[in-house]
Amino acid sequence: MENGRLETDVCSSETANGGRNLWSCDVSDASLPDHLVVMVHGILGSADDWKFGAELFVHKLPDKLFVHCSERNVAKRTLDGVDIMGERLTEEVLEVIKQKPYLQKISFVTHSVGGLVARYAIGKLFRPLPVEITNDITGQPREELFLNGTIGGLEPMNFVTVATPHLGSRGNKQVPFLFGVTAIEKVAGHVIHWIFRRTGRHLFLTDKDEGKPPLLRQMVEDHGDNLFMSALYSFKRRVAYANVGYDHIVGWRTSSIRRDNELPNWEQSLNEKYPHIVYEEFCKALDVREDVSAYECSDKIEEELVTYISRVSWEKVDVSFHNSRLRSAAHSLIQVKDQNMHSEGADVIQHMIDHLIL
Repeated sequence: MENGRLETDVCSSETANGGRNLWSCDVSDASLPDHLVVMVHGILGSADDWKFGAELFVHKLPDKLFVHCSERNVAKRTLDGVDIMGERLTEEVLEVIKQKPYLQKISFVTHSVGGLVARYAIGKLFRPLPVEITNDITGQPREELFLNGTIGGLEPMNFVTVATPHLGSRGNKQVPFLFGVTAIEKVAGHVIHWIFRRTGRHLFLTDKDEGKPPLLRQMVEDHGDNLFMSALYSFKRRVAYANVGYDHIVGWRTSSIRRDNELPNWEQSLNEKYPHIVYEEFCKALDVREDVSAYECSDKIEEELVTYISRVSWEKVDVSFHNSRLRSAAHSLIQVKDQNMHSEGADVIQHMIDHLIL
């Protein structure tokens, strides 16, 4: 790779609905890659948003990966709601798997609201594998626990989110361009659906369909056939990449799944290979037993979100573009949304690839 550009050894095809499949041109039928990587774009985006990332993934791991850039939720379709988009992504992934019967493993790499859409979809795609537990005294079967499972029939490997608002976008400086002004944040919560329609309601946690909790609150637990947290747990690793600043769309706390007092002190990177990676942390899964609703906090539902989603372990990778002349475009730089404009973020994509479990 030179100046953010790749050699032309990556084959690609456009699907009927505008998606993109990528694989190595040098791979023979006898050594077809068995690992599907599904890349999901953010709000008002398209499959092309992951073009650079997808090509670099295949270029670096040509005999390992088959990459599919999602197509079903492009442009204004991203305003239909996280659940509707999640249903579409579910169908799309199943179709790809059906077309490629040699696939055995699956990973997701997602940007912005695409991370929430993918979290919804894996809850629909998850099929638990029962593990029989015997009674310590009698030796007889005691109960069945669903400790692991498959995603669309494939082995779940990596679940990667990039600048994803896991805690929503409501208040508390979660949307930086609102300047952290409480009055403005409250107004935004009332009018956001005028701009971002149903997706806006989900992000600002103002949806209460049929008296149910907000969708993002539902997604930190298993609900009936929607095994959101079991699905998330089934992946070998979960990673949250987050901009520490200059991301005017998604704040640092919500994308890194932290409370204010958990945000780390960071320093400029001295790593030449990953100049924009400024902090890395492995967070073990929390054993949540107490009633979170009893906590005294400014936003009870946000406390529930950050607590319950932390019941699975996360690798947290903090990214800084503070010294970039395009730092105000950090939300796009971290994804390399446009190869010509945002190639400065290529080291973040390389970091994803180097740490991928294959």
